[in-house]
Amino acid sequence: MSGTNQNIESAPKRLPWRLAAGAILVMFLWAICFPLINLGLVDSPPMLFAALRATLSGTVLLIAAHWLRRPAIGGRANWGRIVVVGLTATSIGFFGMFYGGGRVSPGLATVIANTQPLIAAALAWIFLSEHLTVVQRYGLAAGFAGIVLIGAPSISGAGSQLSGIVFILLAAVGIAVSNVVLKRLAGTVDILRAMGWQLLIGALPLAVLALLIEDPRAIVWSLPFILNLITLSVLGTSAAFVLWFALLRRASLSQLNVFTFLTPIFGLLMGVLFFQEQLHALELSGIAVSLLGIYLVSRPPRIQASVEEHS
Repeated sequence: MSGTNQNIESAPKRLPWRLAAGAILVMFLWAICFPLINLGLVDSPPMLFAALRATLSGTVLLIAAHWLRRPAIGGRANWGRIVVVGLTATSIGFFGMFYGGGRVSPGLATVIANTQPLIAAALAWIFLSEHLTVVQRYGLAAGFAGIVLIGAPSISGAGSQLSGIVFILLAAVGIAVSNVVLKRLAGTVDILRAMGWQLLIGALPLAVLALLIEDPRAIVWSLPFILNLITLSVLGTSAAFVLWFALLRRASLSQLNVFTFLTPIFGLLMGVLFFQEQLHALELSGIAVSLLGIYLVSRPPRIQASVEEHS
């Protein structure tokens, strides 16, 4: 009995509803990025667009930090971690997504991109000592299985999409690594300055690559493109990154990261609401399975106790 009580006590705390709501909002903001990126790529080459997005996002946050007189970032360790986040989340993440998205079917891209929570959970176990309960592991697996069901209808010709698969997998690894480093940073530096600097640092390799392989004159500076860029940068990037970093101060990475499975679900719902798309039985099943997985990971203690009582 004492062993059972110890297991229940050591289980992760139930995720408060405010943090869950914040995570859901972040995933919604990231979900709106995909249609905005697709629209923007009509008027801009991919790396130039990615560099502009990161630069504008970082600049907005640093201006806000200066205006609000937020504390400066101190310590080489903190700066080193910010550089790592910039190179992994922004440079590698944006590079992989912007290049891989055009080479892979939407379903396959969705599945590969959502390996990120699985990779991050493994890294969090190794580097952050975040241990998932049995129920949480089942929840994480269920969340990913739901994504596979969602993406299945549009997966085709995977063998001919190898380069795109590599790009998106690279982005998933980059984002997973950055999430672990962000968790280390959480609570030690100012949110606005940390996120602003990581975006500007991450924008540098993107800008260099863009200038080497793309023509800046190819950008069509129309009003729709400018509004699209501002919305993508301020809401989909600056606001989302800041809120995500704030959440990481208050909950485990594994509990929050499982909400990533909501991003393609929001994408499907936006397709139904705004683009007259239809949801099929397989996609509806995938949504249900993913939501079950999120529930199992974010609300483990009560379920864990029930499992222990019957074991």
